[in-house]
Amino acid sequence: MIYTMDKIILIVVAYLIGSIPFGYLIVRSRGGGDIRETGSGGTGATNVSRRAGRAAGVLTLLLDAAKGRVAMLIAKTVAGDDWVIAAAAIAALAGHIFPVWLGFRGGKGVATGVGIFLVLAPVALLCAGVIFVAIVASSRYVSLGSIVAAVLIPVFVWLQSVFVEPVADLRPLLTASIAGAALIVFAHRGNIKRLASRTEAQI
Repeated sequence: MIYTMDKIILIVVAYLIGSIPFGYLIVRSRGGGDIRETGSGGTGATNVSRRAGRAAGVLTLLLDAAKGRVAMLIAKTVAGDDWVIAAAAIAALAGHIFPVWLGFRGGKGVATGVGIFLVLAPVALLCAGVIFVAIVASSRYVSLGSIVAAVLIPVFVWLQSVFVEPVADLRPLLTASIAGAALIVFAHRGNIKRLASRTEAQI
C-alpha cells in the first residue's frame, strides 16, 4: 500500500508516544541517575523497581502500558486502515525500545506491548498473560516469562481469530504481533545470554 503524508505522520506520532522514557524520567527525578547504567540496562518496570523501589516500578509499568494504549487508540480513531494501525503498533513499540531521546537505548518493550495489544487483541494478550504469570511464578525469571509470552502472542492472535472473533483480514494484526515479538526478543538478547549462563537475576 502507498502511505500518504498523513499516515506517515500518524506512524511517527505513534513512535514519539512510545519513545517517552517514563522509567528513565522517574528514576532521574528521584536522584537515581541513569537507570540504563544498572541492572539489566533497561528503562522498564523491573529494572526501575530494583533501582527506585516497587512503587516506582509499578508507576513505570502503568505509564509504559498507557502510552502503548494511547498510541493505538489514536491510530484506530484516525487511521481507519488496518495496515496503518499495524505500522503504528510496531512504531510505538520500537519507540520504547529505541527512543530518540535516549540515543536509541530504551526498555524491553513488554509493558508498552501490553498496552498495544490490550487494544488490538485483548483475548490473545490475556492468554499470553496467563503463560507469563505461570512462568514467572515457577522460575522467578521475569525476562523468561516476557520472552515466552511475546513469542506466543502471534499464536494467540491467530487462535483468537479462529475461535473467538473472526477477522476478515488477519494479516495486518498478525504482522504487528510477529514484528512486536521479534522486537521484544531482540531487546532481551542480553537477558537470553544471562539465562543461558544462569546469571540472570530473579525476583
